[in-house]
Amino acid sequence: MKRSEKASIILEMLEEYYPETPVPLDHENPFQLLVAVLMSAQTTDKKVNQVTPELFRQGPDAQSMSKLSPETIQGIIREVGLAPTKARNISKLSKILVDSYEGQIPNTFEGLEGLPGVGHKTAGVVMAQAFGVPAFPIDTHIHRLAARWGLSNGTNVVKTEKDLKAIFPKESWNKLHLQIIFFGREYCPARNHDLTKCPICSWAATKKRIAEEMNSR
Repeated sequence: MKRSEKASIILEMLEEYYPETPVPLDHENPFQLLVAVLMSAQTTDKKVNQVTPELFRQGPDAQSMSKLSPETIQGIIREVGLAPTKARNISKLSKILVDSYEGQIPNTFEGLEGLPGVGHKTAGVVMAQAFGVPAFPIDTHIHRLAARWGLSNGTNVVKTEKDLKAIFPKESWNKLHLQIIFFGREYCPARNHDLTKCPICSWAATKKRIAEEMNSR
């Protein structure tokens, strides 16, 4: 089966599984979304959502956050992985937003990726969810599933992003990246996954891929 044919079927299936795709990180404005996504690196969304209520109570916007010291921010988010580095980045980017963007977050990839601690994936999530700009942020779930499903042989997320953008309609990207993440969490875990019983892996994965994962257990 061609990749394009697989992609069409997978797109239909995921639309049936997840017709609604709420952003899993709690936020009330684009600035809060940016901070929450930044904090989600190497940390679960659940953990981020546990610390952001207090963080956003004290720093609901860039102006308020810029007045908090890195130490104060770190104390609030201490349970999040890499808290010291993330606290410094949140403090720095808040000051930059106030000084250079009138407290608003930039609506371009270049502007976002120029902020401390904001990489391409984080920028992609914000562009997609805050501004509705087509993007295909690749996290570990999407990278893993794209390989399992034979949609990409990319050894890195840059190649995977390019491959997926080539086979899925542009208008589907913003919703689809969340649908794949939700599916990965619910049906397609990284370890001890029986590809032969998975709703998608069972027909999309190659026999070689199934054998490789069976042998790696």
